Amino acid sequence: MSRDRSDMTYTRHGRPAQGHPGGEPTTRFTAAFHSWWARRHGHAPPAPDTDGAAESRSPESTLWRMRTTVRDEPGALAALCTALAEHRVDILSLQTHPLGEATVDEFLLRAPAGLTATGLTTAVTGAGGTDTWTERADAHDLVDAPTRVLELAARTALDGAELPLALRQLLGRCTIRSLPAAPGGGQPAPEGVPVEGTLEDTVMRLRAPEGGVLTVERPHPPFTPTEFARARALVELDARLGPRVPHGQDVLTLPEGSDITVGRADTGDLEAARAMHERCSPETLRRRYHGPVGDADRYLHHLLGPRFGRTLAVRTASGRVVGLGHLLWDGDETEVALLVEDAWQRRGIGTELLARLVSMATEAGCAHVYAVTQASNTGMVAAMRGLGLPLDYQVEESTLVVTARLDPARARHAREGREHGSPAGHRSWSTAPPAP
Repeated sequence: MSRDRSDMTYTRHGRPAQGHPGGEPTTRFTAAFHSWWARRHGHAPPAPDTDGAAESRSPESTLWRMRTTVRDEPGALAALCTALAEHRVDILSLQTHPLGEATVDEFLLRAPAGLTATGLTTAVTGAGGTDTWTERADAHDLVDAPTRVLELAARTALDGAELPLALRQLLGRCTIRSLPAAPGGGQPAPEGVPVEGTLEDTVMRLRAPEGGVLTVERPHPPFTPTEFARARALVELDARLGPRVPHGQDVLTLPEGSDITVGRADTGDLEAARAMHERCSPETLRRRYHGPVGDADRYLHHLLGPRFGRTLAVRTASGRVVGLGHLLWDGDETEVALLVEDAWQRRGIGTELLARLVSMATEAGCAHVYAVTQASNTGMVAAMRGLGLPLDYQVEESTLVVTARLDPARARHAREGREHGSPAGHRSWSTAPPAP
């Protein structure tokens, strides 16, 4: 469910996208990187026979998720079940989404390993199914829908940054865009939506909790009214609870004996983050943002916002912020970005930040994390190599994109911990009550 693609209106190097609040004119770096990204990540639907997780299949069987539309009349569902039984397909769960004269039936199936997605579709089509869609499933899809929705609601209640992840896990592969009610940079305000939101085929638009518009879109299959109602309920829950972030901190002792703390940060830390930027050298800022840095206020507010991901801040004993680490939601290939104040570099702070960000991405179910940097930034490259994970390198002129493949076993362990009552984020963190 988490293998998706999302766009939270920031560019993949941690600055606001052009045409959105705080956007700056694109540089040659930006153009080159976007060209690489476009070639690597298309918007076409995934092939139906793509490999699923290792645990989703055995030499004898494979798990599949399937949707198909049938007429809402007696015997239609029975014909589908009979056709599947003839191919020795076991129906593990079934949800129905009424659509007036038709019904969308959503199945979780265990099929013989030799039966392909094409074979499934052919069997269902012969039994009267239309607009059939299939995808490999894994063991976590065995959780029934009401239980899954309750788990997502609990995660959203604990942490405001969970809403985009919860929507993606609820709806599958989708693009999520959050547009503020009063964008800066001279950009026009987004067109408003009614209180109840709107649903049009593969696009739903909802009122964002902080104002503005939250748009959710996917290439296939069309959203059903049931999915729309579930998504709207999650967004309404987030809006009622207000801004919130798990608080708590880890105390670390640096090699020279100084103590620092690492903990979550949000827009309430904007002043401290701005002050740190003012203390950083132009070269440090250039390595982080890959070009001239203009008005930091215009994009720091977005980077610290929960709709874009999670932020960790490193603080000294006096409370001064000397380092920031960002985990920016982008589907399976979530971006990590680091900034450490000059006077605090080469003390292992970046390594500590990166390790914690990767742990958070793993717990969120992400399959990859990537860092966009310059080929000359040996510190970031060394930190990525220090993760001990398989790495892929992509080079465009002087731009280097390093992608780390996360450990599925660690992701499973983290998800199972959450399912048994552990809060989102690091286990040692406590959750602050919702802001009044």
